Amino acid sequence: MSMQSPAVPGAPNDPIAVPEPVPMPLTSVERHLAHRSNWLRAAVLGANDGILSTASLVLGVASAGAGSAAIVTAGVAGLAAGATSMAAGEYVSVSSQRDTENADLALEKRELAASPAHEHDELLTIYRNRGLSQGLAEQVAQELSTGDLLRTHARDELGFDLDRLARPVQAAWASATSFAIGAAVPLIAIALASGSSRIPVAIVVTLLALGVLGVSGARLGGAPMMRASVRVVVGGIFAMGVTMGIGLIVGSAV
Repeated sequence: MSMQSPAVPGAPNDPIAVPEPVPMPLTSVERHLAHRSNWLRAAVLGANDGILSTASLVLGVASAGAGSAAIVTAGVAGLAAGATSMAAGEYVSVSSQRDTENADLALEKRELAASPAHEHDELLTIYRNRGLSQGLAEQVAQELSTGDLLRTHARDELGFDLDRLARPVQAAWASATSFAIGAAVPLIAIALASGSSRIPVAIVVTLLALGVLGVSGARLGGAPMMRASVRVVVGGIFAMGVTMGIGLIVGSAV
């Protein structure tokens, strides 16, 4: 008489099949700190220049013995001149970069149309130089060739992403805006202060603003905050000291 194991209610008779893992869809792309480099550089540079150049200007004029009206006028003129200059300079610089990118893309598009086999071999060489085996490099190049070839060659051969091309207007606007915001800090401080407290108040406010800017830039860029803050503040002390010294010399000589 054979013994049979009691059946478990609801249990299947067939062996349990282990389902294959299903790959999770890519819903987002991880953003690295290096992706912020372009706009972060423009914003930090613009704000730093705005704070420091305007503070140095108004402190130099104040050290020469000018009155409140002359100091504020010089500060406003410096703010306007600096913001427009930063915008123009950034626009020209980034436009040149964009022109270079467009020229490279046009050349690559012509080469893809004229000699696709040669461009395929270039991809193979790139992937082999990155450490892939010949077979895997061939597989990767073949797989990527079924998609957007220009995008693939722009990324792997030319070294830039079509989604992150240089934007001259955006860069110019960011530089001008950050400069104006930075310049307004020492200008407002020295305009609201009066008498003998005008210069000390402007210096303290400027150094505090530079310190905050250094910490903010370091946090956004993932750099050591103390080192960045000290670097910016020391540079500010040097620039304001030189400008105030020149103002004192010129003020006493005129």
